Amino acid sequence: MAMTLPLGSVETAMLAGVRIVSFLVIAPPFSHRAVPRRVLAMLSIGLALAVTPRLLAGDTSRAVATTGTAAYIGALVLQVVVGAGLGFLVALVFAAVQSAGTLIDLFGGFQMAAAFDPMNLTSGAQFQRLYQLTAVVLLFATNGYQLVIAGLIRTFDALPLGASLDLSLLAHAATTGMSQMFVAALQIAGPLVIVLFLTDVGLGLLTRVAPALNAFALGFPLKIWMTLMFVSVVYLAMPHVVDGLVTKAVQTVMGVTG
Repeated sequence: MAMTLPLGSVETAMLAGVRIVSFLVIAPPFSHRAVPRRVLAMLSIGLALAVTPRLLAGDTSRAVATTGTAAYIGALVLQVVVGAGLGFLVALVFAAVQSAGTLIDLFGGFQMAAAFDPMNLTSGAQFQRLYQLTAVVLLFATNGYQLVIAGLIRTFDALPLGASLDLSLLAHAATTGMSQMFVAALQIAGPLVIVLFLTDVGLGLLTRVAPALNAFALGFPLKIWMTLMFVSVVYLAMPHVVDGLVTKAVQTVMGVTG
């Protein structure tokens, strides 16, 4: 019994799979090194096979029809660029959580204890890694990753395989996302940063009033104690923050492709 496999279906599945895998290796939470690469590969193949009949049912199957190997390789490269660009936008949105942890480390005196993080291949202090891991856990625990995947699948409707990504929209979204990332980081870590700033102001005034007390010698342990005491207030808001970031990430991706 012979089984025929249409070449158009294979080409469409490969193009969809290339976009999906280039997105997943950059976009959180799938980009975290705690997620096995074998799982990412199987997830990419499964999503590509699931979305292929939907793409073949529309006009996309005619759009991906190529006349030669060079044209098909160019289409594969284009899908890599599209997937990587969309994944970068999602990663940029969620970088606000890591930036908030960096601000807390900086103002709380933990930045001097920064160490190499083998999971991210970067150097970071305690709260930076804690906030990033918390965001990854919350994305999986609250099924936020499903919204990220749903946003990726919807890009095949807004940006078919035969269409190209508008680089001007991508550049505008990247610059806007960068500024919004800093604003979101300040909003997340803002209450604790203000408390630590007022602590520094109080120590400065105490030093001016009574220099013999050497108040700045107590600065580091006092700021560490204040950070540990008030960080729970900021930490309790993390589920709401991650939920808002998921919505923002999906809106950003759809804004570029739509």
